[in-house]
Amino acid sequence: MAGRREREGSRRGRARPWLYLLPAAAVLVPMFGYPVYMLGLLSVFDYRQAQVSGGQPSTFVGFANYAALLEDGRFWEVLAQTVGFAAALVLATLAVGASLAVLLTRVGPLPRMALSLAAMGAWAAPAMTGSTVWMFLFDADLGLVNQVLGLDGFNWFYDRWVTFGVVGATIVWHSFPLVMLTLYAGIQAVPGSVLEAAALDGASAWQAFWKVVVPMLRPLITIVVIQSVIWDFKVFTQIYVMTNGGGVAGQNTVLNVYAYQTAFGSSEYGLGSAIAVVMTLVLLVFTLFYIRALHRGGERL
Repeated sequence: MAGRREREGSRRGRARPWLYLLPAAAVLVPMFGYPVYMLGLLSVFDYRQAQVSGGQPSTFVGFANYAALLEDGRFWEVLAQTVGFAAALVLATLAVGASLAVLLTRVGPLPRMALSLAAMGAWAAPAMTGSTVWMFLFDADLGLVNQVLGLDGFNWFYDRWVTFGVVGATIVWHSFPLVMLTLYAGIQAVPGSVLEAAALDGASAWQAFWKVVVPMLRPLITIVVIQSVIWDFKVFTQIYVMTNGGGVAGQNTVLNVYAYQTAFGSSEYGLGSAIAVVMTLVLLVFTLFYIRALHRGGERL
């Protein structure tokens, strides 16, 4: 009897976290599940403007839209460009956020409050507003950056890589505050006794940070990395606004903009939905592999 009660108690203990998630799941699953279902459904139909207006019936084409993507060289070019751009953004965001989180622990109360408020202002700014402000700062004729640097008439949005640099800086400016505040809270939660023990063992401040603080922050770093990957891989507003839909001859197009142009610019709604499904699958696969690698290394979220 005692063994059976222990087993039942163990099962209840394992089920309890899932019960806590039920209220949120009851709201989020219908909210996100239905759009994803409709996205997948549209991706297997030939769905164009004629079908939207009701002039022609929808035609089931199976995986023909996906086959068209696999044969489209432009799709692979944009996919590779999106992956590279997102990877650079994630690294830059993590570097800036982590550096400022450490800085917050080293400055006094007033500078800490000023930096935190400035970061929260950047985080709270709508993407459209922030993109417009950065476009004005880098304007070829009236921009403050050109005036300060003495680059009269220099167009920051003509060259592919310079454009990606400016847009990337805008995106990092929007996203680093979450990384900064999350890691700052984690650093503050590290017990002082652990750092004192490391100092007694002869570790320098730099060694204590990398050997003690960073391993303890790894679960938080995992969360912010996954969030950054998701946000940066599906970036749309900054690219679309600052490059006027993808830059000169579409040289700065990323996957989300490509899906939008395919669906709403060319009225290929089924093909655009297929691109969005591919984006979702890429993000899902990355997240699963990343979490699996952490568990293999003995880390837990």
